[in-house]
Amino acid sequence: MTFAQRIQHLEEEGAYAVLARAQALEAQEREIIHLEIGQPDFPTWPNVSLAGIRAIASGQTRYNPPAGLPRLREAIAETSARQHGVAIRPSQVIVAPGAKPGLFFPTLALVEPGDEVIYPDPGFPTYAAMIGVAGGVPVPVPLREENQFSFDLDLFDQRLSDRTKLIILNSPANPTGGVIPQADLEHIAAAAQKHNAWVLSDEIYARLAYDGLHVPSIASLPGMLDRTVICDGFSKTYAMTGWRLGWMIAPEALAKRLELLMTHSIGCTATFTQLAGIEALLGDQSPVEAIVAGYQRRRDRIVAGLNAIPGVTCQSPQGAFYVFPNVKSFGLTSREIQNRLLDKAGVAVLAGTDFGAGGEGYLRLCYATSIETIDRALEKMAEALR
Repeated sequence: MTFAQRIQHLEEEGAYAVLARAQALEAQEREIIHLEIGQPDFPTWPNVSLAGIRAIASGQTRYNPPAGLPRLREAIAETSARQHGVAIRPSQVIVAPGAKPGLFFPTLALVEPGDEVIYPDPGFPTYAAMIGVAGGVPVPVPLREENQFSFDLDLFDQRLSDRTKLIILNSPANPTGGVIPQADLEHIAAAAQKHNAWVLSDEIYARLAYDGLHVPSIASLPGMLDRTVICDGFSKTYAMTGWRLGWMIAPEALAKRLELLMTHSIGCTATFTQLAGIEALLGDQSPVEAIVAGYQRRRDRIVAGLNAIPGVTCQSPQGAFYVFPNVKSFGLTSREIQNRLLDKAGVAVLAGTDFGAGGEGYLRLCYATSIETIDRALEKMAEALR
């Protein structure tokens, strides 16, 4: 069978591939500790779930506007404006089933075949996938461990050109947990304005930051709101991964084109999930503070444990719920170490190369799990890597 060239580059996402292998081992009655999938380990909050249940029971299961329910768009605009310190109108907000449309659709709307797109390496695998589908030229820029996993700005400047149409940012980042500092954002903003490039800012982990850190957004910088698309959603902050609910914030002219992409691809996002989203945004926010504090305790535990394993070094991430330990000293590839840990220790982790060539020599572990599970995983990893 022959398929279109635009999808020839697509590959399965590493997390799902490792999950499938891990589940196959579990089917053989092996105990597997799962640190590969990036999702909260607790259920959606009861008040949010009840809002969705009531919506279904009351018949809120029909079509709604492709851009989203007006009440939810207003809630997103209000909360995002407070978070970023800029004026955001509901007409700039497009609701989607998950955050991934907020990555794919702006790329499709902005990138012509042959346009160059800068993106982080290592970075979320969907970035390279969507650039290729749009016909763009992927231009990876390394994230440096010595820079707290922010961009290598010298290479960023070298790889930026007048052919650059889009710059993709992710802060806090998957897989590193790094946060782009304000000074680096100012550098990138100046470069984007000089080369008339758009910025796609993936901020799905923005509220999961530690040690009292407020994660800055490039959209808050002077002149950047008019050339930035913010992608965000409910999955990570509100433990709503399976609800599939996210949003895009874009200049109004672009937002109208994104609405048309929604119209002709998905139609609309389920009404009852949007009503649950309204409850999540406008209801009690104290659970967010509690889970961030809990994640910080888990982060501290796993970082200390990894650094206690001879040959492993691990920075303390500033956000998200991932660690990205350096395992270069073992003289094996990241994939070989990933396989060893799964096959010999029963610990499922991801090779850094699942996130790009820049991830060689690293592993990604998700610590959205219990302290007890983290301790057991660290013990098994230490034994396997001895």
